[in-house]
Amino acid sequence: MSDADVPENAKPSMLAFFRASENRGLLLDAFVFLINLTGMGYLSTLFLDSIHRANAGDKGAAYLLFSMAIAMFCLAPLGATLKRWSFHQSVDKESAKEFSEELGGCLFNPIFYFCLTAVIFASINAFILQTVYGKEEPDGGVFVSSIFLGIGLMIAHTVLVYRYFSAPKKPPRMAFLKSPVSAFLGDACIFANMTLFQLIWNLMGTVDWPRPSGFWDFIFRFLMLLFLALLLYFPPRMFYLAGETNKWHTWATILLANSPILVRLMLGVG
Repeated sequence: MSDADVPENAKPSMLAFFRASENRGLLLDAFVFLINLTGMGYLSTLFLDSIHRANAGDKGAAYLLFSMAIAMFCLAPLGATLKRWSFHQSVDKESAKEFSEELGGCLFNPIFYFCLTAVIFASINAFILQTVYGKEEPDGGVFVSSIFLGIGLMIAHTVLVYRYFSAPKKPPRMAFLKSPVSAFLGDACIFANMTLFQLIWNLMGTVDWPRPSGFWDFIFRFLMLLFLALLLYFPPRMFYLAGETNKWHTWATILLANSPILVRLMLGVG
């Protein structure tokens, strides 16, 4: 049977390809590529302006940044919880098992992820203490309590995220967590979390970088940017990497997603 004999509604479409659960990571990479190519530079400029206004005492800008930090702290575990059941119903069990064994590696190590979470919490904690106490120093008991509370929250955050990769032994008690709506909302949280990480990553593009002065400067800049790209791209991306780390197209689309900002910074284009 030729393609002409296949009914139009039976032919796979681009929309159907990206809607398939196994291609959700490619969809995320395509989404990041498009926003980096179009509006992310403008959004990063607004983000940088909010930082300047918050430093100047603008409470509205400070609360906006605080809300973004809270979102970065909550979106990942929320998305992991909402999507966990559907993920393990759709992914190949062997692939999920292989990826869970890779979680001890440098890119997906829980310790590395915990440290990144600690940075996010530190900004939240500093904002709360400054809002409550202003220029005065908080009591030692308050400061120590906030640290221990933060450690507990960071541990819970990391556990919920990495629990996503272990297959549930029984269905969740809430029927909603087994529904397609729960999976969709989980994907939405993951995409939103990635967008916030990209805002931080693209802050580097708001600076006029000089062109590399020579070969070794070019290599050093490449290695530095590669490290930063891994630091800010893999934590929100890893939810879609089960069974995909050994596929060349996965790494190709990840590179493509980051290429707009990488090209600007490597060539020194502000």
